[in-house]
Amino acid sequence: MDVSLLPLHFVYLAFVLLIIGFMVMRRDTTVVCVVGIVALGLLSTHSLSESVGGVFSSLIYAIKELIGTILVISLIVALSKLLIATGINEVMISPVTRLIRSPALAFWVIGIVMMVISWFFWPSPAVALVGAVLLPVALRVGLPALGVAMAMNLFGHGIALSGDYVIQGAPKLTADAAGIPVSDVITASIPLVIVMGLVTTIAAYWLMRRDMKLGRLIVSTGRTASPLVESGAAASPSSDAALSPSVRLGAAIVIPLLFALDIVAMFQFNLQGGDATALIGGTAMMIMIVLSLITHKNAGLEKSTAYLIDGFLFGFKVFGPVIPIAAFFYLGDSAFIDIFGKVLPESSHGIVNDLGLALAQTVPINTGVSSVTLTVVGAITGLDGSGFSGISLAGSIAHLFAAAIGSGIATLTALGQIAAIWVGGGTLVPWALIPAAAICGVDPFELARRNLKPVVIGLVVTTIVAMLLI
Repeated sequence: MDVSLLPLHFVYLAFVLLIIGFMVMRRDTTVVCVVGIVALGLLSTHSLSESVGGVFSSLIYAIKELIGTILVISLIVALSKLLIATGINEVMISPVTRLIRSPALAFWVIGIVMMVISWFFWPSPAVALVGAVLLPVALRVGLPALGVAMAMNLFGHGIALSGDYVIQGAPKLTADAAGIPVSDVITASIPLVIVMGLVTTIAAYWLMRRDMKLGRLIVSTGRTASPLVESGAAASPSSDAALSPSVRLGAAIVIPLLFALDIVAMFQFNLQGGDATALIGGTAMMIMIVLSLITHKNAGLEKSTAYLIDGFLFGFKVFGPVIPIAAFFYLGDSAFIDIFGKVLPESSHGIVNDLGLALAQTVPINTGVSSVTLTVVGAITGLDGSGFSGISLAGSIAHLFAAAIGSGIATLTALGQIAAIWVGGGTLVPWALIPAAAICGVDPFELARRNLKPVVIGLVVTTIVAMLLI
């Protein structure tokens, strides 16, 4: 198939490379993305006013695509703040403390609990829900605070966030950029997330135990920092949110049960993507309102709004840098026609598709080259410390390479997503590690250094597995 490449295609590719370069230098890419949108608009419409207006239209397009994800995360954070304020989080996790009888059990139990809670509450709020209760227990049985932070990071910000199977924010971003259904990315990511999770956590645990035996890792006996996380929520109940023990116990049983029923409904009614997100978000909203009314009584109406505002502040803070980047990369597919009109050749399948086909005709691309490239690109996009801001780029490049080799788009997309989130989502970049480091009272740079070797080993093994699956 002949592909007609226009200056538009080369300008798009140039800005993709420029964005990668800025990410490598750890510089913000928002301005670059906006300039890229204007440049593409000028080339396609030859009108300055339409190009400038295209910036706003592309941001609106990105917000419409992402608003479901932003909303559900905001609602989850609002609920988590209320759970922390009432102390229900402690009751929810307290049965697990009986299982923690040794450093090994502490590492794996804290990790698994963090992973499960992160699926429903997202990792940053889950740090407060888990760490404040289980950290003292882990310290008593001999697990260093650094080991607790590693467990929460690797299982929460690593395994749970890279798959994101419940809220489905990450697969939504990458699937949209790759032009495939969310369910395809989720299915393809399952074996890769399992491999990455097992290899990384086992390597991290082995290295930690070795250093403990050699005396390189000191076991502390108490906390060295207050239990505050990035979202600003305290980890202990507040005086104006007091509940009786029986009410806290009942809420601690009902809330997980309601979310478990959501999971059952997802399987029963085959709910995926936006439908699954809506169910989780609606459940969180209803729980938050009812619990706020019970907790704050006459002030419940106002408190519900206050928790909601806190949740939205967190959600838009996280996704603020993501929106302009996603706006640029959405132009690589159908968004370009919606925003700037039909200016591509009739034979065109979108900018990214055209580049992929042209690449296949000029450069020998195979599964090995494609897999390594997606891992490297994903890791680079994670250097900004959010994990989410660059996964649209990973999806677009997966689309490009899959068009070149003729298969493997879902696996490549999932691989780029996993690499980006493991690096930037809170396991390697020091400024993304602050929530877990703060609540455990450890140095975020030391935590990043401890995580480096296990995560790199995991990425290498996962990349090789991806080559075999394509």
